[in-house]
Amino acid sequence: MTDRLKLLCVLAHPDDETLGCGGLIAWSAAHDIEVSLICATRGERGWAGREEDNPGLEALGKIREAELHEAAQVLGIHEVTLLDYLDGDLDRADPVAAIGQIAYHVRRIRPQVVITFDCFGAYGHPDHIAISQFTQAALVAAADRSFRDPGEQLPHRVAKLYWQVDAQPFVDQLKPIFGGTISMAIDGVTREWTPFPDWSITTRLEATAHWQTVRRAVKCHRSQLPTLPDMDHLSDEQQQLFWGWPTLYRVYSFVNGGRGVEHDLFAGLR
Repeated sequence: MTDRLKLLCVLAHPDDETLGCGGLIAWSAAHDIEVSLICATRGERGWAGREEDNPGLEALGKIREAELHEAAQVLGIHEVTLLDYLDGDLDRADPVAAIGQIAYHVRRIRPQVVITFDCFGAYGHPDHIAISQFTQAALVAAADRSFRDPGEQLPHRVAKLYWQVDAQPFVDQLKPIFGGTISMAIDGVTREWTPFPDWSITTRLEATAHWQTVRRAVKCHRSQLPTLPDMDHLSDEQQQLFWGWPTLYRVYSFVNGGRGVEHDLFAGLR
């Protein structure tokens, strides 16, 4: 095991690292954990302004990539890797190629802990679901000595995999701020924000000391701010609720288990 603990987040779009994982990333960086990020796309289709002002896929991708790097610096992320998939098309990517790329970076970075989206993709986003599935397959591949990744790295077994999830009480408190719920229509079906039962949460981090860091990172994603509710009017207590209590579901662990709720992503590894 290396001297420094390492966390790898594998996500789909610029701003996923902040809006979904900002609290846990800031918490990790503050606890001297080396945080790396793999982002599958540049968010090229995430234009939030008037359609006539849309700069186009390539230009918007460059804007959002720059925003991502700015937010990563605020959060304390050590390294950002982009996989060059197109926003909105990730679920149609060649799985062998996608899994191979992620496995290569897992072997290269050699994290003890990996975080990705849950099986529902938070609110049914196909890209979120795809990156969750690719990541889980890549962890199997990375540990398999017979699997050959594009860079011929040595095998590496990740000790713990987590899904970043939202607990039902948290969602119930936030719905009024969002004016209802978060949803998207896919294949003629409305997919809504899918919280996990409170009893199923395996890991709760107390990151209230870092909520202001997360808010600064959110503001780095300037192209996306029109899609978000105005949170500047919220009290410090509400801000802490929103950004300061990350919750996760432990998918597997080689080092600990049971019903006891963790308060440290690296429980069993320190």
